[in-house]
Amino acid sequence: MKSRRRRMILLTVILLSFTGCGTKNEVVNYEAPTEYLQTLSFFGNKYEAANVEVIEDILNGYMQDHNVFISYESIKGSSYYDALKNRKDAKRLDDIFMVDHDTALEFFRHGILADLTDLAKDVPFSDSMLSQMESEDGCIYWVPTTVSAFGLYCNLNLLELHGQDVPRSLGEWEAACSYFTSKGITPIVANNDISIKTLALAKCFYPLYKEGRQIEAFERLNRGEEALSSYLKEGFSLVMDFCRKGYIDAKKALKTEKTSDDLEEFAQGKSPFLLTGAWAARRLKDMEHEFEFQVVPYPILEDGSVLVINPDVRLSVSALGNHQETAKNFISYFLQEDNIARFADNQSSFSPLKNEFQPSLTEIHDIVASYRDFTPVIGSDSHIAFPIWDITTDVSKGLLAGEGLDSLMKKMDEQAMPQSD
Repeated sequence: MKSRRRRMILLTVILLSFTGCGTKNEVVNYEAPTEYLQTLSFFGNKYEAANVEVIEDILNGYMQDHNVFISYESIKGSSYYDALKNRKDAKRLDDIFMVDHDTALEFFRHGILADLTDLAKDVPFSDSMLSQMESEDGCIYWVPTTVSAFGLYCNLNLLELHGQDVPRSLGEWEAACSYFTSKGITPIVANNDISIKTLALAKCFYPLYKEGRQIEAFERLNRGEEALSSYLKEGFSLVMDFCRKGYIDAKKALKTEKTSDDLEEFAQGKSPFLLTGAWAARRLKDMEHEFEFQVVPYPILEDGSVLVINPDVRLSVSALGNHQETAKNFISYFLQEDNIARFADNQSSFSPLKNEFQPSLTEIHDIVASYRDFTPVIGSDSHIAFPIWDITTDVSKGLLAGEGLDSLMKKMDEQAMPQSD
């Protein structure tokens, strides 16, 4: 059965493994059959074998009922978005592609995203996701297939060995970190991207979401009436303090790539905590290590924790393509409840639909409870009209490199200011 599926689909998966200064590329091709009358190209950043296998099953399910062949190509990590923008500039966009907050914003303003409003009306998206999908002109140009979450990974065996508990508040977390640093252990494994910025966003934006003031605040930011630093400085200051106290090794974190280097380091079992996406939990579980772990919301409040989420694996259709209706039809199929459940569970993520979907991985059940019972912060909220994800990445890397906080905040505010046409 497996070999039959592979004969039916073209998959070009480019895996980028960073080793030192060099790059190793592995390309896998499956030959396309000739009996299909129409071919669609699908470009994404889901490259792991387990992810690709689920995508392959969904593609084959669609192709078995339609006279359409779909080729899927994948590139790992941030390199994907560079490649996507290059294809846009060369006017060689694929029929279907994955976007994030920042690329969707840019592509929308260039008029190259097809309108998916009618498609979205027929899908039972949750109200929170629908509020994220609507663009400034009232239309929908991307649809999420998962809702990802970010959390604190805890090495339960190491914590128990040292008589420490899973932290549930900022005070508890700092006390545990102080204990481990006194023992010569750097407590927090962090990467050079999402670890730092999501922590700052959780700390600073949570009061807005809790009180329902986020849209009003973001509109003021969009108009340039307030500085982004007036919200985020406290969060980045806290991270800088963590680095100063030795809770995070800034020099190491600056070179640590997300969901690769950080997982490998944490899997060694020498540090009690890791900051990264919950989607990596299944990957970590499959790695060789001799400890149990649990993923919990960020213990960043004086009296509790905050969960950061994002609408994720967002699918868009090229407005420049010749097969827009077929591409939309495939996305409708992808969004069927059983397909979404398999795809989201495979990535330890939530469903963007209204159904009560329970991820099967027990290590993230604290995240699940938080998602259902408490107000989450959306890391790259669609009501923010500037590239918040890229801007906060720049701040994170500058902070880890030792740049001063005031200088970083000034640069951040300049990047977030409205741009004149």
